[in-house]
Amino acid sequence: MLRIHNQMSSFQELSEQVLFCDFDGPIVDVSERYYRTYKLGLSALQASYREDHGTDLPLQLLSKNQFWSMKRNRVADVEIALRSGVPSDLVESLLGQVQRIVNHPHLLQWDGLQLGADAAIRQLKARGIRLVIVTLRHPRQVQAFLQAHDLSQCIDEIFGASDINAAHLNRAEQKVALLERAITAQQSQGYQTSPTCMIGDTEADIIAGQQAGITTVAVTSGIRSQDYLTRYQPTEIVSNLLQAVQSHCMQQVVQAA
Repeated sequence: MLRIHNQMSSFQELSEQVLFCDFDGPIVDVSERYYRTYKLGLSALQASYREDHGTDLPLQLLSKNQFWSMKRNRVADVEIALRSGVPSDLVESLLGQVQRIVNHPHLLQWDGLQLGADAAIRQLKARGIRLVIVTLRHPRQVQAFLQAHDLSQCIDEIFGASDINAAHLNRAEQKVALLERAITAQQSQGYQTSPTCMIGDTEADIIAGQQAGITTVAVTSGIRSQDYLTRYQPTEIVSNLLQAVQSHCMQQVVQAA
């Protein structure tokens, strides 16, 4: 796990209240990158099969809406592959190809800023809230995206994964450990972590916040649907980061700042 500290924050008062937030989902829209990765994976599989067998596979490309709806409702990647016409004995080949290319710079360029995310981040900074990113993305990817969108100065610290495939795999136990480390680090620097909350778009974020004993705010702008997120009983569910910043849960954090 890697950590990046914004040196500008060292000039601020150590009484700042801290807010923890995931990266993909609340801040970044990854849907186009994931869909293009899926399409490229199918194309590579088709080309390889054609070269080996002299004929085509009967693949059925899902529309982006179909694909993203399945991802948001936690349909397994194996099932998505099968519904796309991939023979069962070639599914692992497709999934391996997807994992290999999903973080390629050519595909990362398709990540976009979620609607209203920049306004939400700037509102937090204006309120004196210390914003700490807790993500399974590699910190270098996070920094590059924030710099490209002129937001790096608004983020105080980034706690990310050293494995570039961690975000794609989205293992809850990794997010639990990372959030625990982030909270401990903030406390050791003298920042306020009570009350606070964890904002995220997956079950991993909710579980991490719950195990840390803090408020959890789930956003439906990411890779999980509201119905799916409801199963994990977050403190509050909202549409996006801007609504999260303006939510009842956030008011408690703001009042403590």
